Amino acid sequence: MNIVFACGGTGGHINPAIAVAGYIKQKHPDAKISFIGNKNGMEETLVPKAGYDFYPIHVAGFQRKINVKNIGRNIGAVVKAVTSGFEASKILKQLSPDIVIGMGGYVSGPVLRKAHQMGFKTATHEQNAFPGVTTKLLVKYVDLVMLAMPEAEKHLPKREYVVTGNPVRTQVLFANREEARKKLGMDNRPMVLSFGGSLGARCINDAVSHLIKAHCDNGNYYHYHGAGKGDYPWLSNRFAELCVDVDKYSHLRISEYIDDMDLCMAAADLVISRAGAITLSEIQARGVASILIPSPYVAENHQFHNAMTLKNKDAAIIIEEKDLSGEKLIEAVNEVLSSPERAAEMGANARKGALVDANERIYTAVMALLNK
Repeated sequence: MNIVFACGGTGGHINPAIAVAGYIKQKHPDAKISFIGNKNGMEETLVPKAGYDFYPIHVAGFQRKINVKNIGRNIGAVVKAVTSGFEASKILKQLSPDIVIGMGGYVSGPVLRKAHQMGFKTATHEQNAFPGVTTKLLVKYVDLVMLAMPEAEKHLPKREYVVTGNPVRTQVLFANREEARKKLGMDNRPMVLSFGGSLGARCINDAVSHLIKAHCDNGNYYHYHGAGKGDYPWLSNRFAELCVDVDKYSHLRISEYIDDMDLCMAAADLVISRAGAITLSEIQARGVASILIPSPYVAENHQFHNAMTLKNKDAAIIIEEKDLSGEKLIEAVNEVLSSPERAAEMGANARKGALVDANERIYTAVMALLNK
């Protein structure tokens, strides 16, 4: 079996593809699995690190905000859209795959279009509740369209879809709550986990700084916060301005990056975060209450649609970025942690919508297509 994955841009597209590839390898150790991605993208590092062959092409996404700088970028993207097709064609001819699977991001577009033209079987996976432009373009001709969330179907043309969920890292999925809390040195107090992404989100860091100032002295709950690489120095200065010495509080942990997310997610009673598809899938898999602050800077405002899938189940509170403040966040946290029953109820509602067998569902759908 010879499979090619096309993905890139962010870890949210790359890591799920690597997870699916690993699952297929468990089932078929002799399978040949390769990746096509963007030259100099995160995938160029992550894919070889995971042990798979990587083939680069040059492709760029289109900028939706129109200004002089972005017009130049979009002209370059048009040129790369043409040349990337030729590059993908050359690689696909060399690899001659049984199937090409796109796992999201603008890299998937030219690779799957060319694979279809060359007669290879094709599949694509949409992570979000509101499908992106790439999926909307590909859905017309790929052989298999997989959706992480059933809500996406109403935004797409009528055809057959397979709902699979999003792949969740096994470390997160199977971490034991009691063992995680023991490793983190926690007692029975609730734990709040907050983060805004690997680079950070200034609005979240600002609101969290006020939240921490409000609760640091009472110690009613643990609070672990990931500030992000870009914002960690800023947040440190912010705490100095607020006269908060976070180092003296054992129930607080402020770091640049949360590198033990599996333990923290398992230990958490409440998560404060953006509403990226993979983050929400992990929140659902763990059955944790959440306060979601969707990024308004993503295509089609898809994070808001993602967040609404949990809000509609009474599993999350949404605070839009334009409404976010320290006071608003404090109010929301107090609402969730006002009683253990409330946080547990929201967590249970989140868990009801979890599809924890996404790898198996994707594998089954792909095998069915290969056997046609």
